[in-house]
Formats: sequence, structure tokens, C-alpha cells
Amino acid sequence: MNVYFISGIGADERLFTHIRLPEGFVSRHITWVPPLHKESLAAYAARLAAQIDASRPFMVIGLSLGGIMASEIAKIHLPALTVLVSSVPLSRQLPPYYRLARRIGLMKLLPGSFFKLTAISKHAMFMKSKANRRLMYRVIWSGNNRFIQWAMNAVLQWENDKIPSPFVHIHGTRDEVFPIKYTKPTHIIHGGGHMLVMNYPEKINSILAEVLPFYR
Repeated sequence: MNVYFISGIGADERLFTHIRLPEGFVSRHITWVPPLHKESLAAYAARLAAQIDASRPFMVIGLSLGGIMASEIAKIHLPALTVLVSSVPLSRQLPPYYRLARRIGLMKLLPGSFFKLTAISKHAMFMKSKANRRLMYRVIWSGNNRFIQWAMNAVLQWENDKIPSPFVHIHGTRDEVFPIKYTKPTHIIHGGGHMLVMNYPEKINSILAEVLPFYR
């Protein structure tokens, strides 16, 4: 069965370098496309869905922004399973200070390069593996500034009150982007921050090995 991966904001399939699927599942990667002028997150997700072969059963695994996209795609097609990692399925689970940023239009004022520098500084301090830090540096700097700025603003404007079904949500107790106290994951990784796929891949792989065959 095909499993479509959707990466985080401005990133690509390299973030899933350490993720391994159980036997019988094939990794496919959805690539970001340029957003249209004033395009909503839901409309953008519909265009991403064109990369999925929905003529046969499939699953979707979304990381961070990719998880939000996966939630929207699940309303268009019917995945055998939707898996969110370090993300939220509902717009009301966004931290309340996101709503404040939305009201003041903060994301429209900050360039994409600002978020790149912030992300690199954070990973330099908290990511233990030197190899992972180097990988994150390359991934972040290769991201498109215009896309990053659009995506940050689109998340703030996002409205969704429907959880995908069936659904698995993997989240760390120390996620700094989507704090766990605002969401209700099905699987919790204690001590894990936002970049679970890089810092706790063995735990994610264990969860995938357990749940994916059940929904085949």
C-alpha cells in the first residue's frame, strides 16, 4: 500500500530520513507547489491531493504543517489511515497566541528568512545529533521564503472542525510549536519536542509498525 508523506513547512522528504515503514508499505512523498495569490490552506491542500493515486487504498502521514494538510486532504479523499506527527487536526487546537498573531497580521510583517533563522538557532541548541543538525540546516535554507511566509499566514487563517477517520496522532510532551496541552494525541512520546522524526524516529517507527498493518 502507498503511504504518502507530507513534510513540514518549507521542508521536504529529507525530514523523514530515519522513518521506516513496515513491510508491504511503499513510501511516496508529496512535494510542495507554489501557492496561488491569497490561496487558502484548504484550497492549497486540494491541489496537493492531485499528487495522490486515490484509485487504490492509501495512507497519509503528515508532519507539522503536513499534518494540517493531511487533515484537509482526508476530507477530499478517504485514506485508509491518516497519521499526524507533531501537528494538530483541528484549528481550535492551535495555541491561543496564534489567534493573537492572526488579529494583528504578524505573519504578513515577518519575512520567510526570519523563520529560517529562528528554526536554525533552535535546532543548533536542542538537536543532539551533529548529523541531524547539519541535515536540518540544509533543509531549512533550501526552503522557499515566499512559501514559508504564505504557509505561516495560511495556518493562522485555517478553519477546520473535522478530525480524519481513522486517525492516529503522534505528539511529544515538549512540542514547542503545537504544545500538547492544546491537543489530544492518540500516542504520546514523553520528552519529545517538535522534531520527533529526527530525535525519536525509533519510537515513531515502532508506532507505525504497530498501527499501519491494522488498517491495511
